[in-house]
Parts: sequence; C-alpha cells; structure tokens
Amino acid sequence: MKKITLLVLMLSIEMVLFQARAQIKTDLFMGETVNYDEDLVPQYTLPNVLQKTDGKLVKSKKAWENERRPEIVALFKQNVYGQMPAAFDSIKFELTRKVTNAMDGRACLKEVNINIWNKGKSVAIPIVLFIPNNRKKPAPVFLLINNRSKKNTDPNRLVKSTFWPAEMIIEKGYAVASFHVADAAPDKKDSYQHGVIDQLYPEQLNFDDGMKAIGAWAWAASRVMDYFETDQDIDARKVAIVGHSRGGKTSLWAGALDQRFAMVFSSCSGNSGASLSRRQYGETVSLINKQFGYWFASNYKKYSNRVNELPVDQHMLIALMAPRPVYTTNAVEDRWADPRGSYLSLVNASPVYKLYGKKLALSAGPPAVNVPMINSFIGYHLRTGIHDLNVYDWENFIRFADYHELK
Repeated sequence: MKKITLLVLMLSIEMVLFQARAQIKTDLFMGETVNYDEDLVPQYTLPNVLQKTDGKLVKSKKAWENERRPEIVALFKQNVYGQMPAAFDSIKFELTRKVTNAMDGRACLKEVNINIWNKGKSVAIPIVLFIPNNRKKPAPVFLLINNRSKKNTDPNRLVKSTFWPAEMIIEKGYAVASFHVADAAPDKKDSYQHGVIDQLYPEQLNFDDGMKAIGAWAWAASRVMDYFETDQDIDARKVAIVGHSRGGKTSLWAGALDQRFAMVFSSCSGNSGASLSRRQYGETVSLINKQFGYWFASNYKKYSNRVNELPVDQHMLIALMAPRPVYTTNAVEDRWADPRGSYLSLVNASPVYKLYGKKLALSAGPPAVNVPMINSFIGYHLRTGIHDLNVYDWENFIRFADYHELK
C-alpha cells in the first residue's frame, strides 16, 4: 500500500513539474533567451518559395524544376549545409553476413559494407538490412539514419528498440535498413571530419561552404541508395528515408539532393530541419550554431543573429521534396523543436506541391494532438510525449507509405 501511495505521489509531482514547465514562456540557454511564447514571435516575412532571385515567379512544373529548384538547392549548399561532392573513384558492396531465417524465419538478414575510394583513400559504411521472406517480388524499404547507439539497430535482435521496431516493419511487408552516422562522420565537434570528409574530400575543410557532418551523413545515405540499386531483393524505386532529430535534418537534406528517395520522413527535426528559422521560437540559428556548428557550413554562422537576411527558410527545404510524399512529426513536450513552426513550414511549401496538382490536406494551423494527417502528399502528426522516435511514429509512417502505395 505504501508503494502504491509513493508511486501516486511521484506521478503527481511529475505532472505538476510538467505543467509548470509548460507555463514557462522564456528560458536561458548558453547565454541566450529562449522564447516559448507565441506572443513574442517576431514579425517575419518568408522568402517566396516560387520567386526566383531575379524577382520573377515560376508558374509551372518545368520552371520549378529547371529554374527555381536548382536555385534553392544552391542557396542551401552555400548558406546552410555546404557542398555535396558527387564524384569518387570507385565503390564496392561487400556482403559480410547473411542469415536467411532471421526473426524466427520471417526475414532475411544482410549485413553489407559499402566501401568507397577516392584519391587513394577509402571509407566503409556498414549497413544492417532485414528483408521479409514472404514476398514474391522485390521489397520496398525504410532506411533509418541512426544517430543513436548501434544497439538500437541490433542485427541479432537481442535488443529490440522502439527507435527501430524492425519486427513490426517486416510484419507490414517492408524491408528495413539502417546505417550509423558515426561511420560517415562522428557526431562530435572535434572529430566530425574523421571519415568521409578528411579521407575522401579533405578540400571541403578549407571552404566556407564546405561539407560538414550533416552533409557527410546525407552523402552516406546516397551511397546506401547506390547499394539498393544492386540488390535484387530490394525495389530501389520504393525507398523511404527516415531520420530523427539531427537525423531528421539529414533525411530532409538527403531527400532534397537525391530524388531517388521515393518518400521522406523527418521526426522532431526542429531548427535547421523542418522548423521555420525566422520564428525565433525554441532553438534558434544562433543557438544551434553555438552548440552544433560542425553540422553546418561555416557560412551559416553569418546568419546566427541575422536570420531575416538568410536567403532561405525551411519551408523551401520541404518544397524540394515535391512531388514526392513527405511526412514530418513533432511532440507536445518538445517545444525546443517548435512544433507550430514545423507545421507552418509544410503549409508554406504547399504552393510547389500545387504546381504538380498533388492532393493536400493542410489546414492553416496544426491538427489536434494524436490526429495524424495521412491522406495528403504532405503528412504530419503532433503526438503526446517527448523528443523521440517511437512505435507510434513508425505506425503512422507505415500508414502513410501504404496510402501512397510505396508497398
């Protein structure tokens, strides 16, 4: 009885603390005031996603694809994420392990090393891949950019993480794969360059718009796509890329650059991901550059306190997915990632999808909590809980993929 009373008391205290935190309108972080008050969001004007730098508006798919889209990609490369080197000398795919009866016979496990050489040096990107055994044709696949411990994508399934619920995804008829960010670029400010950048493209370290960690992770995702195109068990036309937090920023950047990805999912990606920078709500460009400047091109720091001069905002990144389906998420307790600003990015990207005549179900404001928007080329949900990627998210990713006939 005492244990039950203590548990109830602890839960009550936790609820009171949560409600108190929810009432906080500003906070102090790294010497800067963090805004959590909609009334304090400054007036801002977003760059028009359809207006070229010469002031002319694009009014057709052709003009978007040939004129405005390349312009926006170039602006993001120069000012936010850095260059994306495309050339390398050679690539080789090495199957290091295969288990045909994984997951109690439901799946085939493949572990593959992707080896890439350039100018006499090489890097290896290991991937874990499960393919459902009960399919009669090549499988569509969800590819996770894993920015957490490799235990989350345990190939032996001794650890079964809700961050990567592989069994559930297999049960739904999809293959599921993952690579780890550290194999491309360590997620540390003092060692991010040790991998793709210093081994294959060391010149990037000398450029103000040189590739940094997010660029290296996106580059690695495209190398995994190169592998998928060679695996007869995978339908490379039906690859969905998934990322959470910094991985969610990366999935958007990878999806923007590599249009072979048929569908893009971004979980709680926040500032410099799906959220509008100009809102100055939660994490800001200034704060992310202070804490994680090694993710972005050095040029990005110019805009830390001049965000309104930035020639892009994140709705333009979302627009680069068009006409492919894109789905983003937020969590109620993750105010740092500005859920409202993330949703407004989708709304302001919609003119590009309308050029293609794609069905959208976007209202002016975000949907209710735990009411996912599935029947739309731009999908979204705001769920209860914290900054995370969990089973609820994956369930809705699968629903979205089913609706858009990825399978």
